[in-house]
Amino acid sequence: MIGRIIRQFSDSKAVMTSRLLYKFLLRECEKLPPDACKHYKFAVKQSYKQHKTESDPERIKDIIQKSVEDAKWIVAKYTKK
Repeated sequence: MIGRIIRQFSDSKAVMTSRLLYKFLLRECEKLPPDACKHYKFAVKQSYKQHKTESDPERIKDIIQKSVEDAKWIVAKYTKK
């Protein structure tokens, strides 16, 4: 069920919670080569900690949308090689 929800969110048109975003990004990291996976998982965790106190709903929506777009770009970058 979560996989279906994540696929719906990967187009970044639906509302996603920060927790679902976190899980989605960590799963996307698994698609990357081992060194890149380690690097991006660390970056995801740090970014989550940095933004966990964000309370503005519009800002949260923007962060989620940008994160999904960035994840798509990074995965595409590594799969083209």
